[in-house]
Amino acid sequence: MKWVVCLVGMIATLSACSSPSPSPQSISDAALGRSAPRESATPTFRGMVPARPYALPAATFNDTSGASYRLPSSLASPVTLVFFGYSHCPNVCGTVLADLAQALRRLDKADRAQVRVLFLTTDPARDTPRAIRAYLDRFDTSFVGLTGTLASLERVATAVGVPLEGTKRLPGGGYEVGHGAQIVGFDARQRGRVVWLEGTPIGDLRADLKTLVEVAQ
Repeated sequence: MKWVVCLVGMIATLSACSSPSPSPQSISDAALGRSAPRESATPTFRGMVPARPYALPAATFNDTSGASYRLPSSLASPVTLVFFGYSHCPNVCGTVLADLAQALRRLDKADRAQVRVLFLTTDPARDTPRAIRAYLDRFDTSFVGLTGTLASLERVATAVGVPLEGTKRLPGGGYEVGHGAQIVGFDARQRGRVVWLEGTPIGDLRADLKTLVEVAQ
């Protein structure tokens, strides 16, 4: 698969200068201009709607305080957002997180309190809990950073349609990590209902987040 510096495709959002394709489920029929099967009471989202809601597999990680964080049992918030990235990401991860933080700030205080953001590192070798915490605090101090074994991270990423391409050595030393840069939104029943690609307008993010919160009430 070809490595492309900071390429953002029209269908897949990509981080760390690589271009893995998202899974067919993450693209969904909606992305292809077809109507995806929906529940009768399913609200309308501006982001992409998976053909079938995602389900998080059982996995255990550590948060930036060193405490154990278990998926999906630790998802206590009505709305949970899952994003894969890493602190050495050249630019795409930072752009996505900055847009997300801004969208959250535009919510009413009560609605904002219903949303939890999980950042799962794709670079556990370099992303220590301290490094993750310092990185996330640049965007929002409430963001939860998680790290664990690469196998556990890959299993969760696959389950939610986020492609992980692995590492690519750089000519000057070091490496990049190829991964999808989409955000996956989970509702109060722990179902991945909506996917936002990199470059989604902040207003669309804010509108969808409000919808997820309203559905949870």
